[in-house]
Amino acid sequence: MKSIAIFASGSGTNAENLILYFKESTDVKISLLLTNNPSAGVIKRANKYGINTLIFTHDNFSNSDFVLNALLNEKIDFIVLAGFLWLMPVSIINQFPNRIINIHPALLPKFGGKGMFGMKVHESVIFAGEIESGITIHYVNEHFDEGEIIFQSKVQIESDETAETLAQKIHQLEYEFLPLVTEQLVLALR
Repeated sequence: MKSIAIFASGSGTNAENLILYFKESTDVKISLLLTNNPSAGVIKRANKYGINTLIFTHDNFSNSDFVLNALLNEKIDFIVLAGFLWLMPVSIINQFPNRIINIHPALLPKFGGKGMFGMKVHESVIFAGEIESGITIHYVNEHFDEGEIIFQSKVQIESDETAETLAQKIHQLEYEFLPLVTEQLVLALR
């Protein structure tokens, strides 16, 4: 059985979607939720399904092996960032090479980087006059949104599109494809 850890900072809809997707799996389980936000909605979502939760500070994330040791103690095989806004420490990246993925709500390499998350991304896409947007699932490296792209899915942007309506379209892609891509990658691990 392969074991997944999810990092999230917000409400946790993608995290809950992953938890539900793998709930009955005999091959993959969600073992740990990690968050930097003690008031994040994702904590309640994880607790509802009995998922262990670890809340950490910036200091014990970036300046110690506290989080890395928690991942190793739980025998984590794979990590999914689902709305997590901090750069992953190099020590964790090195321990989990090509085993950490992130989902970004735009078609990278456009509209990525520090500060590009949530509605800011959708507003930027609309403002730029793009005719399509989508999601990108990519490996995590030591830079924001610069890891190797694994998967993208696109939606058309209508002439009357708003950031809010685009966000709804993007969420549907996230819910559909993040579990599928995660499962493919985890089951391919040796």
